[in-house]
Amino acid sequence: MSTATSPAPTTDAAHPADAHDLIRVQGARENNLKDVSVELPKRRLTAFTGVSGSGKSSLVFATIAAESQRMINETYSTFVQGFMPTLARPDVDLLDGLTTAIIIDQERIGANPRSTVGTVTDANALLRILFSRLGQPHVGSAQAFSFNVASISGAGAVTLERGGKTTKERRSFSITGGMCPRCEGMGQVTDFDLTEMYDDAKSLREGPFRIPGYSSDGWYGRIFAGSGFFDPDKPIRDYSEQELQDLLYREPTKIKVEGINLTYEGLIPKLQKSILTKDREAMQPHVRAFVERAITFTTCPECDGTRLNEGARSSKIRGISIADACRMQISDLARWVGELDEPSVAPLLANLRHLLDSFVEIGLGYLSLERPSGTLSGGEAQRTKMIRHLGSSLTDVTYVFDEPTIGLHPHDIQRMNELLLRLRDKGNTVLVVEHKPEAIAIADHVVDLGPGAGSAGGQVVYQGTLEGLRASGTLTGRHLDDRATLKPSVRTPTGALAVRGARANNLRDVDVDIPLGVLVVVTGVAGSGKSSLVHGSLPRGADVVSIDQGAIRGSRRSNPATYTGLLEPVRKAFAKANGVKPALFSPNSEGACPTCNGAGVVYTDLAMMAGVAAPCEQCEGRRFQAEVLEYKLGGKDISEVLAMPVTEALEFFGAGEARTPAAWTVLGHLADVGLGYISLGQPLTTLSGGERQRLKLATHMGEKGGVYVLDEPTTGLHLADVEQLLGLLDRLVDSGKSVVVIEHHQAVMAHADWIIDLGPGAGHDGGRVVFEGTPADLVAARSTLTGEHLAAYVGA
Repeated sequence: MSTATSPAPTTDAAHPADAHDLIRVQGARENNLKDVSVELPKRRLTAFTGVSGSGKSSLVFATIAAESQRMINETYSTFVQGFMPTLARPDVDLLDGLTTAIIIDQERIGANPRSTVGTVTDANALLRILFSRLGQPHVGSAQAFSFNVASISGAGAVTLERGGKTTKERRSFSITGGMCPRCEGMGQVTDFDLTEMYDDAKSLREGPFRIPGYSSDGWYGRIFAGSGFFDPDKPIRDYSEQELQDLLYREPTKIKVEGINLTYEGLIPKLQKSILTKDREAMQPHVRAFVERAITFTTCPECDGTRLNEGARSSKIRGISIADACRMQISDLARWVGELDEPSVAPLLANLRHLLDSFVEIGLGYLSLERPSGTLSGGEAQRTKMIRHLGSSLTDVTYVFDEPTIGLHPHDIQRMNELLLRLRDKGNTVLVVEHKPEAIAIADHVVDLGPGAGSAGGQVVYQGTLEGLRASGTLTGRHLDDRATLKPSVRTPTGALAVRGARANNLRDVDVDIPLGVLVVVTGVAGSGKSSLVHGSLPRGADVVSIDQGAIRGSRRSNPATYTGLLEPVRKAFAKANGVKPALFSPNSEGACPTCNGAGVVYTDLAMMAGVAAPCEQCEGRRFQAEVLEYKLGGKDISEVLAMPVTEALEFFGAGEARTPAAWTVLGHLADVGLGYISLGQPLTTLSGGERQRLKLATHMGEKGGVYVLDEPTTGLHLADVEQLLGLLDRLVDSGKSVVVIEHHQAVMAHADWIIDLGPGAGHDGGRVVFEGTPADLVAARSTLTGEHLAAYVGA
C-alpha cells in the first residue's frame, strides 16, 4: 500500500520569485520630472499627492502606465501592432518590476451621438440577446433590437463561377434591424431655420451663407456657384421651386467645377452628414453656436426618443419592452432582471445581473441605459469604466486611477474607498493620483511630489506612510489636516433669480430662489440633480457665464497663448512695432519655420514602432523662421516671449515699450487662477487636469457677465490650490458678480454665503431641495447627508 507523499517542508530561505515585490523607477524625466527615483510596494495602495502640475500624472501615467502598456503591445505580432496606437518609450533610465497596467482615467467617454451608457458597458448587447430569446412576440435576432442597425432587404441576380462555368442565380436577402426609420436611431429629429442658414436677399456670388466654412470664396461656396444648377447672380428669394429644392435637398450628383470632378449635394443632407453626426459637446464653439441658432432638436414623434422601431418596441418580457428597460433607472432594472427566472438563459441573466449590480455598487444606480455617454461628467465616466473591472478574476495587475473621487459627495467617497481596497485585497497594485484627504487616508504608501508646480516641481519631496507625511512639513503634509471654518458672517443678497417648476431630468417641480450678489454653493450626492437644476434651469442669457466640466481640447500646436486669445494682441503689438503683418508672428501661419512647419520638432513615422520626434535643426525648436526672430518688441523676439512664464510676461507687457493692455489683462486672469508659473508657449498636451481646468476658468473670466456658474472648479486641485480658488471667488463676488458653484468640496461649502442642498438620494430618490440656507444653519440642523458631513468636517 503506497502512501501519498506530503509536500516538502518550507525552509526559511526566501523563494527567488518573492524578491520582485517592488516597482522601481529610476531617473524619470517625462515632462517636468527631474530625475525622479521611487520604489513602490506591489499589492498595496499607493497615493500620489502634490499640487496641481507637480508631476503626479507624468510619473504615474506618462512613465509607469505608459511603459507597461508599451511592453504589452510589443508582445503582439507586428501585424496587430500596426492597428494599435504607437507609444514611445518614456524618458526614464530604469523601470523594473512592472505588471500589466489597467488605466482608468478621467477622459470623457467618446462623445458619439449613438453612444449610450448601455452601449459602452455592453449592457445593451446582453439585453438585446435576452429579448431575442424571451421576448414575445418574437421579432428576430439580437440585431432586431439594435437602434444602430437599419432594416433592409433586396433581391437581384448574382453571377457565380462553378466548375469552369458561369451561372446566374437569383438571390434575395433581408436584415431586420431595430433602428427607428424616422430619426435613424438618434432619438431626435431636426428642424432647420432657413433664415439662419442663408440671407435670401443675396446671390451665390455675394456669399449668402451664414454657415461656418461656407464663404463665397471657400470651396463650398465655389461648388454651389459653379454647380450649374443656379444662376450665381440671382438672389435666392427669386429661385424657382425646383432651384430651391436643388439648393436644399438635392441628392449627391457628380459635377465638374473649375476643371475638378466633385460631388454636389443639397445643403441640408450635407449638414446632416458633416455636422449633425457629431456630438454637440465635441464641436468647435463657433460651429456649436451655429447649430444652437439654426437647428432645433425635438424628440422623435415616431419612437418617442427610444431610437427603436415599432417591431423592437412591440416584443416584451413580462410586459416590459427593451425600450422600457433602457429607460428605467438602473437600480430598478437590476431588481427586474433579478426577478427573471429562466433556466434556458441562466448564464446570460447571471452576467447581466452582475453588470447591473456593479452599477448600483459603484454609485451609478441612478443612471439609465439610454443616457447618452457624452452627457456623463468626468467622475461618472471614470466610474463607468471601472465597472468592467469590479468582478474581474485577474490578480497581480496594476490598476491606475486618476482622482477616482471626482464628482463624489463625501458620502459617496467612503464607497469608492471600499472598492479601491477590495481591488488591492485581491492581490493587485493600486496607484491613485488623489487630492482628497479622505481618499489619501486609506493609502498604504504615499508619494508626495513638489515642492511647487511646473518647473518648480517634478521632485519627490516625501515617500512613506501617511503619518510620516503629516510630520514631513511638505505643502501636502501641512495642508492634510486643514479644516475650513464657517464664516462668522455672510454677505447679504442683492436680489434673487427665481427658478419655478424645474423638471429637467430627475427634478421634481423644483421651486427655488438663487440669491444674487453672493457666493452660492449647490450641493448634494452624485445624481441628486445639481447640474440639471443649475445648467437646465438658469436662463442662458447674455448675463450668465457658464464654465462646465468639459475638457479643453488642443493639439501640440495649441498653448495657453493661443487658447486664451493672448497671442492675438501680442502679434499685433509685434507687427505694429516692426511695420510688418501680424501673420508673421504665428508659428501656424506665415512665420512658421519651413522645415518643421512651425511644430518645433520633426516627426519620423516608423510604422508600428513609436515615431521619433527630433528637435528641428533649422529653427532649433523655436518654431519660427530666422528672419522673423530678427523683429523685436521691448528687446525680445516672439520665441523669447512665448518662452516666458506668465508672471514675467505680466511685467513685460505691463509697462515700457512692450506695454500691451489687452495682453496684460489676459495675463492677469492667468495669474489670478494660480497659473503664474506656466510658460505662454507650453503645449496644452503637457498641462495637467487641474491646470487645464484653471486655464479654462481664466479664459471665461474675461467674458462680460453678471452671473458666473462654475461646475466643480476644485477638480484636480490640491488643498493649497483650493485656498487660492476661494480667494478668486471672493474677489469675483466683491466686484459685484454673482457666483453659483456646483461643488462637493467641504472647504468651498464652508466658505459659501448660501447653500442649496439637493437630495435626499440619487436618481428618482433625489431631485428635491432638502435644504436652503447658510452653512451655519446647515451644520446646526444636520438634517441632510451634506449637513452631517460638513458638521464633521468643520468639527462642529
